[in-house]
Amino acid sequence: MEKRRGQRLDALGVSAFCESMAMMIQSGIQPDEAVALLRQSEGKGGALEDALAAMQAELDLGHGLAEAMKTCGAFPDYAVNMIAAGEESGRLEAVLFRLSKYYLNEETMGDKLRSAITYPAVMLAMIIAVLALMLAMVLPAFTQVYERVTGSLAVSSYGYISWAYGFCWVALGVMLLLAMVLVTGRVMWKSRHRAALENLLQKLPLCGDILRELGLYRFMGAFVTYLSSGAVQDVAMEESIKMAGCRPVEEKLLRCMAHLRAGHSFAHAAYDEGLFEPVYGRILLAGERSGRTETVLWRLTDLLEEHCTTLTDRLVGIVDPLLSGVLLLTVGVSLLSVMLPLLGIMNSIG
Repeated sequence: MEKRRGQRLDALGVSAFCESMAMMIQSGIQPDEAVALLRQSEGKGGALEDALAAMQAELDLGHGLAEAMKTCGAFPDYAVNMIAAGEESGRLEAVLFRLSKYYLNEETMGDKLRSAITYPAVMLAMIIAVLALMLAMVLPAFTQVYERVTGSLAVSSYGYISWAYGFCWVALGVMLLLAMVLVTGRVMWKSRHRAALENLLQKLPLCGDILRELGLYRFMGAFVTYLSSGAVQDVAMEESIKMAGCRPVEEKLLRCMAHLRAGHSFAHAAYDEGLFEPVYGRILLAGERSGRTETVLWRLTDLLEEHCTTLTDRLVGIVDPLLSGVLLLTVGVSLLSVMLPLLGIMNSIG
């Protein structure tokens, strides 16, 4: 049957759908009945309502949940593949719960990254607006006043007010350049040039750390979800590497994959290749020996998420004071440049 292309659900929508389905299947409700109940409770239109309608039609024809999700075209391929594996292994309920958590974490991390970019962007816009206001209104107003008093700024002792103009113009030029870089980077991130931008960002100390930790976090979330579906480690790893989206992390993972093909476990491969920090690697080895590998992997995934958040907050903590300092310095120097002549006039009058 031809695949219907509906509007794609966002990560939060996929998470909510998977959690609802998991809870109903856990209660003994069959997938076709669960989708029908979700459709009745939704009733608000939109992408999810359209997806549920298309899925119900497929389920009524006797198709499986994964096939119905694939046909409606509203779900990511990763989620569809996971649910297909869960149906084959009889672990659909566990996979749905894992997918719910995975996509919820993806949405949370995406919000944090967007906030980390949005706040400096707003600060940058404020700086540009203040500098433009200084050059368009404040400095010309003071210049007119001083020209009436002295006749000409160029031949008077107040001529150094021109330094305020020069400083503001230089600062405005730098801020506009930064704004252009930010806009260009955003366009590249959403285009086929994203890989080139990532390669550039990975050379920057803190940005590179964030991208690597984020790539490792995405891999781990996918890897543990694959394991929950009953997949063996080498198959789970091969499929999860595609989710990393970071070349240095992918290179390490491919080396780990070679260890797995040689008969080693994931814990030993990760430890030998330094995929995690040494303490985390030892925890993973201990979890494997105790038969709690999946539990330890989920804990490591949570730790990676926390580390990504910490690195992102640290980046914002550096950029925010830097931009605030530029704003205060520019305004302060400009105001000082225009106020000093005023003090000179007052002293001469006194």
